[in-house]
Amino acid sequence: MYYMLVLIMGLVIGSFLNVCIYRIPREESISYPPSHCGSCDHKLNPPDLVPVFSYVFLKGRCRYCREKISMRYPIIEMLNAVLYLLIYLNFGFTLEFFKYCILASLLIVIGIIDYNTQDVYMSTTIFGVIVAIIFIFIQMILYKTEIMNFILAGVVGFGVIGLIVFLTKGMGEGDIEIALVCGLFLGIKGILLTLFLAIVIGGIVGGIILALKLKSAKESMAFGPCLAIGAMIAILWGNKIIELYIGSI
Repeated sequence: MYYMLVLIMGLVIGSFLNVCIYRIPREESISYPPSHCGSCDHKLNPPDLVPVFSYVFLKGRCRYCREKISMRYPIIEMLNAVLYLLIYLNFGFTLEFFKYCILASLLIVIGIIDYNTQDVYMSTTIFGVIVAIIFIFIQMILYKTEIMNFILAGVVGFGVIGLIVFLTKGMGEGDIEIALVCGLFLGIKGILLTLFLAIVIGGIVGGIILALKLKSAKESMAFGPCLAIGAMIAILWGNKIIELYIGSI
């Protein structure tokens, strides 16, 4: 029963993430006007907004103008739901569950917008910083968690990516903001692992892109998705990875 509840919550919020991903780069409100078709502007009614199922029932086309709907929409809804389920399996219904679900959804929005536009919007990272600080204080009150662990992690994330941006000019300044948010959410161990994984993932993806000549060496590549993937791996399997590493020394 709890599994289904988590999946439904992930699908519903995933549907809202699609709105954010579509509207934020266009500098539109994410709350008004109500959801509408991007092709004909017709207002979408409740039967058109059921995550995944509406897409399947409508055969991937708008009910009103029959324009094709991108597969991206159900994929994002399912991705968010699967991440919520994996987080639940790791943490149960705890404070960490809600904390990491918010981060996962935020990283989906930031990562996909960065991939599409190579821009990171301050509205998303400011939201992340505010939510992270709220959770830091809640954890400090409830669990007597050491607040400096998260503050230091934010500084490390900000500093490491900031230094790379300054020295190489190969990343955007938005990546500094993403690393700051991840540090405030994950703590020092989490951000160090996130940065390591993101750099490895970025190197592999960059190498593949160059080998297949999809881009030239002078063209920029969005690093936000790499940070997002690294952070999710750190959340879901970070402790096991660190234990394996320590055990191999």
